[in-house]
Amino acid sequence: MHGQSPLDDPENARFAWARYRTIMKGMAAFSTVVVGVALGVLYFQIGFVSIHLYIASALGIWLTIMLMAALMGLVFLSSGTGHDESIEDRLGDEWNR
Repeated sequence: MHGQSPLDDPENARFAWARYRTIMKGMAAFSTVVVGVALGVLYFQIGFVSIHLYIASALGIWLTIMLMAALMGLVFLSSGTGHDESIEDRLGDEWNR
């Protein structure tokens, strides 16, 4: 199937990107809680070693979760709006042989 993407419609795009931002805000809050728990566990297991250990751990955990959320959010945005179905499949049946 070939046609225009539903994201070409400004109203659909506005709704989809608003939902994406909502997902990202929720994941940012969740990531912050996870970082707090992880830093607490780290402190109780090894005590205070260096502030740099805690900064690096916090950034590593938070950024990893946010990267995953951003990429999966884009997959959900693309699939949920019908954008994936609007592409032109030039290989068609040749790919299945």
